[in-house]
Amino acid sequence: MADYLKGTVRSADGTTIGYRQYGSGPGLIVVHGGMKAGQHFSTLAADLSDRFQVYLPDRRGRGRSGSHGTAFGMQREVEDLQALVAATGASLVFGHSSGALVSLRAALSIPALDRVALYEPPLPVHDSVPTEWLPRFDREIAVGRRSAAAVTALKGLRTEPTFSRLPRWLLTGVGAVGLRTERPPDDEVSIAELIPTMHFDVQLIREMADTASKHATLKVPVLLLGGTRSPDYLSVALRELASVLPRAQRVTLHGLDHSGPEDDGSPLVVAQVLRDFFTAPRRPDHERQTVKS
Repeated sequence: MADYLKGTVRSADGTTIGYRQYGSGPGLIVVHGGMKAGQHFSTLAADLSDRFQVYLPDRRGRGRSGSHGTAFGMQREVEDLQALVAATGASLVFGHSSGALVSLRAALSIPALDRVALYEPPLPVHDSVPTEWLPRFDREIAVGRRSAAAVTALKGLRTEPTFSRLPRWLLTGVGAVGLRTERPPDDEVSIAELIPTMHFDVQLIREMADTASKHATLKVPVLLLGGTRSPDYLSVALRELASVLPRAQRVTLHGLDHSGPEDDGSPLVVAQVLRDFFTAPRRPDHERQTVKS
């Protein structure tokens, strides 16, 4: 695995945002999704580090970054990304899941961004994204049942095919053992610490509901990525964005699911598509859809 440097920036409200830095070249920021941190995209970053200077921030409330704060919302997330862009000079952004929602909204307010890639943003289109499980999740977190809460979230979102097939009691028991025995390295955040942050990702999902049309003025090229094994509501979001973004390119990756860019997914497949997009000559202002196998 490639070596990396560590750094921090200060967001507009004073919150510290920590990040890992890989490679050299044009700056590329990778914005992770729910129950994840920058550490979960190390394979993707290492593979892209031959062409780009890749930054893996821990979004606020996770790892080396500060807390969510009392006024958390999409504006805070955009400010965090804006601080990192200003400090690093990066002009390329790749967002995954809720991190893709952050990247999409940030592209409207950060002129320095030249190209944006999004992997399966859970953008609600007429209540398409399931979030009705959140009250149960919050109750389980409140009483310390983090394994049960993780199962509630993953079964609710249907992003993990295995979780749909196995019974809750089995998943909760196995997960509880895993949480008790995990020993992450000193520079990584534990899964147990990441599970409660899903509450805030749902807050972002709900805040972004039915806002696709607000991005119709976005002038930068946008790559819309998704896998064939992901839930239908993620394809709904990608289709909606493809219909309104003036410079959208959609690529469907055969056999991949929602974890595609993560270390336990197919990060090298995603990395190649990102490399092609971020290094390609400028394209005409029209949508081009392709399917990669």
